[in-house]
Amino acid sequence: MKRMSQAFRLNKRFAEHIWGSLSAPLLASLRGLTSTYGLSVSRGDIICLDGHWYVTHAGLLRLSSRRGCSGIHVEIVSNFCDPSNNRWTFKATVFRAGRSEGFVGYGDADPSNVSALVHGAEMRVAETRAVNRALRKAYGIGICSVEEIGPFAGQPASRPESRKLPQPTNGNGNYGGRTVRDRLCQLIRQHQLDATLVKSYATDFCGVKILREATREQVENFVAHLADWAEKDRNALLCQLNSYLGTKEGAA
Repeated sequence: MKRMSQAFRLNKRFAEHIWGSLSAPLLASLRGLTSTYGLSVSRGDIICLDGHWYVTHAGLLRLSSRRGCSGIHVEIVSNFCDPSNNRWTFKATVFRAGRSEGFVGYGDADPSNVSALVHGAEMRVAETRAVNRALRKAYGIGICSVEEIGPFAGQPASRPESRKLPQPTNGNGNYGGRTVRDRLCQLIRQHQLDATLVKSYATDFCGVKILREATREQVENFVAHLADWAEKDRNALLCQLNSYLGTKEGAA
């Protein structure tokens, strides 16, 4: 109980560093998400948008790992796909244990329901959405995942300037596209951050083994998250980045 109370205090502190003072209902929800699922704000498991909590793909994957998920099977639903119009639908099945019945979730994506920043990557977005829905069903998570919502997912309403980034010319740029990569480099220079530690944090935040595996939407979410935190409490951000020093030394 004491450990869980400490986890909530840490989540509350990091959340208020990033999003400011939280209402009583938001804090109550945060306490429940912390105690029931062990979700972490600093690791990017959950984010707050327009007064609501959203779980992230990375948070769901970490939760499934902690709960001993035995496998995730994903397949395309051809009848509901139209490749010529970048319209894709996937079915994901999550198996909580070796012989358990699977929990099924469907995810769809097309240019009309994804951010312009990920146009050209609709197939990956649809797959992620299907996996997220299946994981939420498997582990009883009632809040929506940020990847499931439409355009401008991950963009805090209090930072409208983040929506004014130049639009990428294609959907397959490394690290989320040149404009997003340039914005990340600008943040690193502006706030004098260690690029290697930022990369380690981004990889963890996006829930991938290497950053190139992340979708542009995931990287854009991370950049918005990093910008908010760097602006509001650089010292807290540095503490978070320093937690990856062991990873940096191991890579060296």
